[in-house]
Amino acid sequence: MLSYVLRTLKLGIKSLSLHALRSSLAMVGILIGVMAVIWLVALGEGVSDQAQKQIEQLGARNIIIKSVKPAASGTSGDRTFVTIYGLTDADYDRLITIPTVKRAVPMRELSTVVRHEGHAMAAQLVGCVSDYYQINHLSMAQGRFLEQQHEIDKATVCVVAADVALELFPLQNPIGKRILIDQDFYTVIGVTESRESSASIGGSLAGREYNRDIYIPVTTFRTRLGDELTTSPSGGVDRELVEISQITLMIEDVELVEESAAIARILLEKYHLEDDYSIVVPKELLRQAEVLRAMFNVLLVLIAGISLLVGGIGIMNIMLATVTERTREIGVRRALGARRSDIITQFLAETVVLTGTGGLTGVAFGFLCGPAVFGVQYVLKNFLPNVWTTLPPAIQNLEPLVAPWSVGVAFSISVIVGVLFGLYPARRAALMDPIEALRHE
Repeated sequence: MLSYVLRTLKLGIKSLSLHALRSSLAMVGILIGVMAVIWLVALGEGVSDQAQKQIEQLGARNIIIKSVKPAASGTSGDRTFVTIYGLTDADYDRLITIPTVKRAVPMRELSTVVRHEGHAMAAQLVGCVSDYYQINHLSMAQGRFLEQQHEIDKATVCVVAADVALELFPLQNPIGKRILIDQDFYTVIGVTESRESSASIGGSLAGREYNRDIYIPVTTFRTRLGDELTTSPSGGVDRELVEISQITLMIEDVELVEESAAIARILLEKYHLEDDYSIVVPKELLRQAEVLRAMFNVLLVLIAGISLLVGGIGIMNIMLATVTERTREIGVRRALGARRSDIITQFLAETVVLTGTGGLTGVAFGFLCGPAVFGVQYVLKNFLPNVWTTLPPAIQNLEPLVAPWSVGVAFSISVIVGVLFGLYPARRAALMDPIEALRHE
């Protein structure tokens, strides 16, 4: 049996080699289809993996509650007008009474300009507590992070992120140096390690540039800068009063996160007349991301499957032409005693060789997805920097992940398509009348 199969395949390869160019062009359709399945799934997996990692960094046991400026609030030219919104100290006191809350981390932030000697840059000032370091998975490159004593003393110390240290202290060790924030000087006690920017996660959470953060004690923030902020957008004056920008709740058990989020929502709804806050539950986002990932992969496979379908039609077209060209050969084989099953097997073998070779070549090209994407990123970054800077972080940091299942599915579909589209030409050849086939010119 094995020898018969090998002999049939050998005969199929020999027949196809007689029309090498035509056979190669037929295989290209299958190759592109298989490669498209693998590439599209790999790109989708890469984007999805980024989103899931960002969500996981937020912590599966965390609940993030942010102050959100109501849509109705706008800019006023009246300096006596102050927009009051967002989370308050009273909200914090209520939230920490939830029995399942293990830790609550308040945070205050402000976009500002910081200076050191002749250097200045725009940065994000973050007033936080010592637990902020652990709950946000930061790591130190130099020095140390803020400590509880700094909060008690309302100390004018700060921890700067990697880009801040590089821009303000290009040739110096920043530890022990002082930087000017607003009207006060702060002593640098630590530098955090460089960290990739996080892209926004749908409409739930805005992206964040961690490398441009400056961390100071939240008590210092409130004492030195206060809760009321004044900005001048579009020539107007916008005065806002926000006591707390964000509160992150760490829940003692991951199974209690949804229940705790529901309690927090009820507490806030009772004391907030308008939607001036948002609640983000990373665990729910992670579950949604996994569902979207599965749906996205199915959609991509269906789209790429169209390429395989087109390739299959090309295979059928080639095999029908081959049957017509080899009518006399079929008649001779039938006259010499070949059965219809032998004819069907012969032409199916040729189809399988075409689709199998095209499928394997497509798989090989599929594994080039990573190098191809990295090559494009390298060219854009080094030769087209203006274009590169306009790309979102999700594209700049994209790392395609070839899913093993996509390789198996793509190759299997290519072979199945080949067999299905090769059956009709093979059956048509087998049903020829031997006498009429021999008379064919």
